[in-house]
Amino acid sequence: MSKRNALITGGARGIGAAAARALAEDGYRVFINYVNSVQVAAELAAAISARGGEAYTVQADVRNDEQVQAMFSRIDQEFGGVDVLVSNANMNFTAKPFVEQSWAEFAQKLNDELHAAYVTAQLAAIGMRERKFGRLVFISSTLSESPAPSFIAHGTAKGALDSFNKYLALELGPYGITANIVAPGLVETDATRDAPEAFKEFIRSNTPTQKIATPEDVANTIRYLASEASGHITGTYNPVCGGAYLH
Repeated sequence: MSKRNALITGGARGIGAAAARALAEDGYRVFINYVNSVQVAAELAAAISARGGEAYTVQADVRNDEQVQAMFSRIDQEFGGVDVLVSNANMNFTAKPFVEQSWAEFAQKLNDELHAAYVTAQLAAIGMRERKFGRLVFISSTLSESPAPSFIAHGTAKGALDSFNKYLALELGPYGITANIVAPGLVETDATRDAPEAFKEFIRSNTPTQKIATPEDVANTIRYLASEASGHITGTYNPVCGGAYLH
């Protein structure tokens, strides 16, 4: 029980997988949450274990309260609870201009995004409050602050997540719990692999660092915000985009 436990929702691929590897390297016992990626999650856990880390897979749809409760109950009972939550699970959305999008399409993304973050953070915070230590890290997007055409559902949902994070920082700070946003720009993952090369080049050329982020770039920010060293940092919005979005 001496190790701290880190739960990464949507942890089998992309940013989530990079975060799982980074946190395992930093000595955390990591829990890789997935919905359908059984083999990918198992292979990641095995790779982490082969490098001397400790990793477990946990199946749960984070939009399903019963499955989320069962996931937290297992970690609580077998390992002593969640000390770090990386809320990363990707919620699909309908990419459409505002005038063409129905309320149902818009609300689906908003509800899924906030529901998953709310329920997992609440269950995590209950145990964190008792232990007087906790790290909540929510994966947002620079699109919450820098709009792009047809991303209104995604950007608005992430904007709500950003606001939610501030309230958690305010309420939970006295208990040793921090809450922070990591907001990636374009990242080279499975989800963006098929994006047009011209689009990627446009983003790269307009980025001060002249590169597109890797999942490891995002994971390096997550691992700092999960660490003991970040204890006086809370309520923040951290773009990981090489300066492509500047406040």
